Amino acid sequence: MIGLLAAAGPVIPNYGGGASTCARANKTFCMDWFRANWSDVFVPALGQHVKLTLIAVVIGFVISSALALIAHRYGWAETTITVISGTLYTIPSLALFQLLVPVTGLSVLTVEIALVSYTLLILFRNMLAGLRGVPEDVRDAARGMGLTDRQVLWRVELPLALPAVIAGLRIATVTVISLATVAAFIVDEGLGGPILRAIQSEVFKTELLAAGALTIALALVADALLVLVQRFLTPWYAAGRSR
Repeated sequence: MIGLLAAAGPVIPNYGGGASTCARANKTFCMDWFRANWSDVFVPALGQHVKLTLIAVVIGFVISSALALIAHRYGWAETTITVISGTLYTIPSLALFQLLVPVTGLSVLTVEIALVSYTLLILFRNMLAGLRGVPEDVRDAARGMGLTDRQVLWRVELPLALPAVIAGLRIATVTVISLATVAAFIVDEGLGGPILRAIQSEVFKTELLAAGALTIALALVADALLVLVQRFLTPWYAAGRSR
């Protein structure tokens, strides 16, 4: 796989006359090289990384929501779902990619299937824990007001489960952002591409550090945004914790 990526034309720093002394010496970090390659290398890679992450998290959220609702309604399904999603979660990412390649090839589909599989256990368990964490007397009060089981779910249980659900989203999102860097072994997309190319280019430090730092920054920003979403959707929860 690495050979295929190398043949695709890795971005190797310009050590010729146009390169700075810093880049030619391969010093720890060359700001001039980073600025020169920001729009051509890092912006596209960052956009691709965000896309890979969003697709995986959204699909994983939809699947996990359905599974959590099934397990919440039919308790016997929890063990089966937990075992299957837990097994997928324990498979090393590179091994899972290699298992999928013969079926789906070197494609974004392969990457997304793997990334989605790593979100299922996290999201499923948090959603189910949130739903089951709703006090029974609250459910009884809702039914006493004449709400049907479906109305209790949508108007009472799901809103009260939101803190646990968003906590699961935070963990799943950061996990996908980190694992998406490994996708460079399958497709030349995301911030894993510059990281892999930097290693292939006799460990070009600037490209390696820049891509790694952008990955960390993306994870921090995504986590912060989800915290803000939680505070907006559950102001009562934040107020309760501050007491």
